[in-house]
Amino acid sequence: MKVLVVDDMAAMRHVMMNMLRHVGFEHLDEAVDGFQALSMLKNTSYDLVITDLNMPKMDGQQLLKSIRNDQKLKDTPVIMVTCESDKQKVQQALLEKVSGFILKPFNLQTLEKQLSRLREAV
Repeated sequence: MKVLVVDDMAAMRHVMMNMLRHVGFEHLDEAVDGFQALSMLKNTSYDLVITDLNMPKMDGQQLLKSIRNDQKLKDTPVIMVTCESDKQKVQQALLEKVSGFILKPFNLQTLEKQLSRLREAV
């Protein structure tokens, strides 16, 4: 399974990637914002996108909307990682058909639970 991790904070990307490696994912790429991620998604096939909600240039919400509006990418599972407490932003992500949410701070078990839930849905 090929996973794209999107976050503007390098430390957060590395934590997420280390957790993913720990649970058996080997094919991992990273992007610093939604704009870079969208470019990568158009050139490489990914099985899952894990993105932060709040980022410069293109945030996770805009990335999710772009993915869902692209015929080639629309079925790509997207997990949103956020510390956002704004219910309106969370509701908007749900309307855009986000595949799952992980609230910061989180641990390995939280990540595994979301990944397991996604696998069961397939």
